[in-house]
Amino acid sequence: MKLKLLSLALVSSGLVAAGTASAIDWHPSAWFGDSARTRTSTPNVSNSENKPGALVANGSVPNYRAIVQQSGPAVVGITTEGISKASASGLPEGLEDHPFFKYFGDTPGFGGQMPGQGMPVRGQGSGFIVSKDGLILTNAHVIDNAEEVTVKLDDRREFKAKVLGSDRATDVAVLKIDAKDLPVVAIGDPARLGVGDHVLAIGSPFGLEQSATAGIVSAKSRSLPGDGYVPFIQTDVAVNPGNSGGPLFDANGNVVGINSQIYSRTGGYQGVSFAIPIDVALNVKDQIVSTGKVVRPRLGVTIQELDQSLADSFKLSNPNGALVSSVAPGSAAEKAGLQPGDVILKYNGEPIVHSGDLSAMVALGKAGQKVPLEIWRSGKKLELSAELAASAESLASKRDASSLAHKGKLGLAVRPLTQEELGSGNRASGVMVAQSSGAAAKAGIEAGDIILSANGTRIETVDQLSALVEKESKQVVLLVQRRDNTLFVPIKFG
Repeated sequence: MKLKLLSLALVSSGLVAAGTASAIDWHPSAWFGDSARTRTSTPNVSNSENKPGALVANGSVPNYRAIVQQSGPAVVGITTEGISKASASGLPEGLEDHPFFKYFGDTPGFGGQMPGQGMPVRGQGSGFIVSKDGLILTNAHVIDNAEEVTVKLDDRREFKAKVLGSDRATDVAVLKIDAKDLPVVAIGDPARLGVGDHVLAIGSPFGLEQSATAGIVSAKSRSLPGDGYVPFIQTDVAVNPGNSGGPLFDANGNVVGINSQIYSRTGGYQGVSFAIPIDVALNVKDQIVSTGKVVRPRLGVTIQELDQSLADSFKLSNPNGALVSSVAPGSAAEKAGLQPGDVILKYNGEPIVHSGDLSAMVALGKAGQKVPLEIWRSGKKLELSAELAASAESLASKRDASSLAHKGKLGLAVRPLTQEELGSGNRASGVMVAQSSGAAAKAGIEAGDIILSANGTRIETVDQLSALVEKESKQVVLLVQRRDNTLFVPIKFG
C-alpha cells in the first residue's frame, strides 16, 4: 500500500488525462437551495474573522447542509501550469514504469526528449480562504514547480495567485490573490477532535468543483513515513486527486485540517485519508506571512518507537514515550543533558504516547523557547530543560509563481561561476543557471546547466548574457554544458 499525494497532474500530451474543472460546474446553491428562507432556517456557521461557530456538540450528527452553504464559498479550486522534470529516460518523473511507456517509450514523440528537458503539465488542487483580503492555504505539493497559479472562487471569478511561500516539511503553502471582502472559513481546534467525531471535506476531486464528502475521525496523531513534523488526522472521508489542500471541517463547520494524503494501492481513495492539523498549518502560515520563511526549532535527537520488549528492558510500566537513540553534538538536547537510552515521557508538560508525538510538538515550538522535559533514565524519572535551536534546513521556498516566467525574456535566473567551478571544468567563462522557468524551461534548460555562449558569443558575465538577450526579438541559441555534455539549445520567446 502506497502513500499518495492528492494533487492531480494532467500531462499536456493527453497521454495521462482526467476530468477537468470545466467538465462539471457544481455549486452548493443548486443542491441545497439559495433562498433566504432556506438560509435563515439553518443554524449559522460564523466565518467572520475566522471565529469558530457552534452547530452541534461533539459526537452529535452535524448539519452538513449548513456547513456547505456557509463555508463552501470560502473553498477554492486551484489550477497550476508549469514544466515537469524529465527522468533519464526523457519521460516525466513517475511515468518511467507505466505500461504504455514500457512498450512505446522509444517511439518518436513518446519519451524522446532530451533527458532533463521539461514537459508542460497542468495540475489541480483545492484550497481555502483564511483572510478577507485574499490569503489562501493549500498544500505545498499542489504548487510545486508551478509557473502560474490560478485560483477559482465559488462565484466563478478567477485570479492569478502569488505564492508567498511553501514548506515541504509540513506540505503547507500560502497563496495571495488581489481581492477584498472575501468569504473566509472559521478556524477550529484539532485538540478537541475525538476518534469517531464527524468530519466533512470540500474540494475538487478530479476537477469536480465544490464536492462535499463526509466521514469520521479514524485516528489522531498519525506519524507517516517522511512526515516527522506532522501529527496527521486520519479519517475515512472520501478524498481523491484534486482534493489536496482542501479543508477538513468538524461537526461545527470549523476547519480542523488540510486534506493532504491517502493510502492507496490504486491511486484513488480506499478508505484511509490524512489531514494536516490546522494549528500546524497556521504556524507555518504566520511565519511565511511575517518573515517569508519557516524557521523550524530543533531539539537534536534521533528517536525510535518503544515496544513492549524495549519498555520491559528499560523497566517502564508501558511502552509510551520517545526512546533517544542518539544525540547530536552541540545540539539543544546535548546542552540539556539528554543521553542515548533516555526515554522522553513528557515534553513541555504534554505526555508522549508515540515517538512521533515528540517531533510534532517540537515543530510547533519556536527557536529559543525553553521547554521542560520529563525523562526516564536508569529506572527513575528526571526533570531537564532544553532551549530549542533553529534548524538550518527549515527555510521555506519563497517565490512568486505568477512572475517566474517573466524573469527577463528567457525566464532564467543565473549567477557567476565560482573559481572552483571554473577550474573543475577547465572552462574560462560561463554562468550557472540557478532557476529555469518560462521559455527557457520549455526549451529544456534546467538548474545546474552552465551557459557557455549565446548566439555564438562567449558568455563571461551575467550582465553580458542579459544584454545579448535583450537585443534579440524572437529567439536566442545557447550553448549549454550539462555535466560532461555540451549542446545547443534554441529558445523562442517572441
